[in-house]
Amino acid sequence: MKAGFVALVGRPNAGKSTLINQLVGTKVAIVSDKPQTTRNRIVGVRNTAGGQIVYLDTPGVHRPLHRLNVRMVDAAVQSMTQADVVCAVVDASESTGRGDEYLANLLARTKAPIVLGLNKTDLIEKPRLLPMIERWSGMAPFTAIVPISALTGDGLDRLESEFLARLPEGDPLYPDDYLTDQPERAYVAEVVREKLLHHTRDELPFTTAVVVDQFQEPDDGGVMRLYCSILVERDSQKAIVIGRAGSMIKRIGTEARQELEQFFETKVYLDLRVKLRAGWREDPRVLDQLGVRDDD
Repeated sequence: MKAGFVALVGRPNAGKSTLINQLVGTKVAIVSDKPQTTRNRIVGVRNTAGGQIVYLDTPGVHRPLHRLNVRMVDAAVQSMTQADVVCAVVDASESTGRGDEYLANLLARTKAPIVLGLNKTDLIEKPRLLPMIERWSGMAPFTAIVPISALTGDGLDRLESEFLARLPEGDPLYPDDYLTDQPERAYVAEVVREKLLHHTRDELPFTTAVVVDQFQEPDDGGVMRLYCSILVERDSQKAIVIGRAGSMIKRIGTEARQELEQFFETKVYLDLRVKLRAGWREDPRVLDQLGVRDDD
């Protein structure tokens, strides 16, 4: 029996959250086409015939410009040091740049075995794969390189077998029915933020956050009441989130409520308020409230 931790690391928007959802078999992390969507380390547990794999979805490795980003990158780096296996997730549809070189330098200092997952291969022509594999093989000491598509599931069986081959022997680390370490409050905030990211553009993905102010269990009528604040940094952003005559926040709220009702299997009353909080990305108290940990 094998059991251990596999850290999924990579640059922003490499597809790590889509990958962990596919590997675990259900949604444990929100997904967006915006970079830096994942802000916290998320645990997802997968039980197989060969053992238990505990996946760690991490924030994208990037140059931090705010206290928020510093904590995000720290979470990714720390996960690499704690994992039994590191899976570097790379977007095969993008050309290699300085960000990839920085990631490769971090990987080179990692003591755990490293498996490279060349993701989004469904977006490229097959002849491009071999030169890409050869280029990456010289950038870090990979024990295996596996072309995959987190979106279609192609190559994930082989990727998982590479993890299991390198995990230590041992008893399961979590019960069979354990899925994720995400608290319900955090899941609510992330679902709302996912809908916000989906419907907004410009700089909003980086300057917004969602805080759950009240989480009330279902009442006698079976209605769960959730009160959330969407934080923005400027008045202009507040207007965008609210939309004309409240159309945008209504759309965000409706889609989030529908998903939360499916998840909690009960009726949900969702109250969303937009609040101006200038400089929240530098405020340790807000970051603590959001669960973006400070490991110092």
